[in-house]
Amino acid sequence: MTETQGPASFRLAYVPGVTPAKWVRVWKERLPDVPLALIGVAAADGGQLLLDGGADAGLVRLPVDRTRLSAIPLYTETTVVVIPTDHPATAATEVAAAELSDLIVLHPLDDTLAWETRPGLPAIERPATTADAIELVAAGVGVLVVPQSLARLHHRKDLTYRPVPDAPQSQVALSWPEDRTTDLVEEFIGIVRGRTANSTRGRTPAATQPKQEQKQRKKQPKPQQKQGATTGKPRQGAAGKQAGGRKRSGSGTPATGRRGKPGRRS
Repeated sequence: MTETQGPASFRLAYVPGVTPAKWVRVWKERLPDVPLALIGVAAADGGQLLLDGGADAGLVRLPVDRTRLSAIPLYTETTVVVIPTDHPATAATEVAAAELSDLIVLHPLDDTLAWETRPGLPAIERPATTADAIELVAAGVGVLVVPQSLARLHHRKDLTYRPVPDAPQSQVALSWPEDRTTDLVEEFIGIVRGRTANSTRGRTPAATQPKQEQKQRKKQPKPQQKQGATTGKPRQGAAGKQAGGRKRSGSGTPATGRRGKPGRRS
């Protein structure tokens, strides 16, 4: 059920690796009177934050509790392996999971990939976070398999990454509590889905657009077909009609046209 009144501001949670900047920019253009607050949250805590009322909606990683949370999948990320820049695997354009079998593959506690069987050799201890795992990769302890956005987020000059096409992938979604679908949540859903401000499901209908924009629409010229219907035939046709009228009265006949038989006057 949609609530008729939303909060004075809109709180948007987002997990590491997700960049909400483009949607936030559209929000500020359409709803400048409604502040949007960004709340960073760990990937594992995004769903619970929404259920606890800590945010109105969130850009999270699936899966989430679909019995209580609504979710709209947005995109699926490429999975990559993070390696040192001098690692032999840098010679390849991509790396299969089986090629990691002889390497230590770090498995941080905040891992977002759902592996059935993890590749490679396990480390003695699991790093607490992806950031900690990145530090270990830079120290030469092992390699790390993560969504590409996390590899970019923790970019270092001494590290690079290569796609792992047969690894599990992470899917990012817009999620919110199903029983708290406010008008502002609907507005953000429209922005994420690319609806225009004039959409019938949007918050700003066409009737409430600025008067200046409506006046500009009225000033637009009518289609050429309608102009023809009101102004008559083209000038060339009108001129031809006038010329034809002169021929019928004789006033438009050239002077040489009546001097064809000079012998009769002699």
